[in-house]
Amino acid sequence: MKTIRFPDGTTVPALGQGTWMMAEDPSRRRQEIAALREGVELGLTLIDTAEMYADGESERLVGEAITGMRDRVFLISKAYPQNASAKRLPRACEASLERLGTDRLDLYLLHWRGSVPLAETVEAMERLVAAGKIVRWGVSNLDANDLEELVAAGGERCQTDQILYNLTRRGPEHDLIPWLAERRMPVMAYSPVEQGRLLAHRGLAAIARERGVTPAQVALAWLLARDGVIAIPKAGSAAHVRENRAAADLDLSDTDLARLDDVFPRPRGPVPLEML
Repeated sequence: MKTIRFPDGTTVPALGQGTWMMAEDPSRRRQEIAALREGVELGLTLIDTAEMYADGESERLVGEAITGMRDRVFLISKAYPQNASAKRLPRACEASLERLGTDRLDLYLLHWRGSVPLAETVEAMERLVAAGKIVRWGVSNLDANDLEELVAAGGERCQTDQILYNLTRRGPEHDLIPWLAERRMPVMAYSPVEQGRLLAHRGLAAIARERGVTPAQVALAWLLARDGVIAIPKAGSAAHVRENRAAADLDLSDTDLARLDDVFPRPRGPVPLEML
């Protein structure tokens, strides 16, 4: 499994597990827990969740899934922007830890930017690090200009930016990804198959057929072939997790990559960072 290094030197697998829209259907709970546990067994030990997902139920589901294997997991959660203040962030973090059934987060992210000054959020994050509640922190859905402001506000210890990035969302390649690469800060790509919409794309399906793989595996392999990118697809079943894991072993040829560039050209100029 390819690994990605954070600025603090910590390495994680380039392919992890997302949990957005998990824990929303109680009838699927057992299957989703089994999927997360299967992923850990297959080396997808980075698990991303958020207090927003299913109003905290996703964190509870993750906590149940990693029972007995917490030390094998690189655990990430995210805080609402309205909870990113000096007063509210410690409470939000404690609530996430309780739902997850753990004493620490390996990475804690600001989910998106709100009205709380970035300097205040940075200070609150650093206090959580000092208290041992989180090991490191980062952000999500911040564009290059936001990150410049973050660093100027004392946020030079930010470890990652989790963003919407996939074959159909290549705008970050113009300025945001180069900014991150210059600082050796990895991209964490959420919705890597565009919440499933990519799977029906004829051009992607044609390349997948020729390679004898699925469209999702091609889309994931494209991300995994890029420097400094961590992909966090969601999989609600063990079979889906195994399909995702196989993408990490798929080597796309130069011809494959050129065809994908033709089918999914990046925008000709910078575009504002998109969100889902």
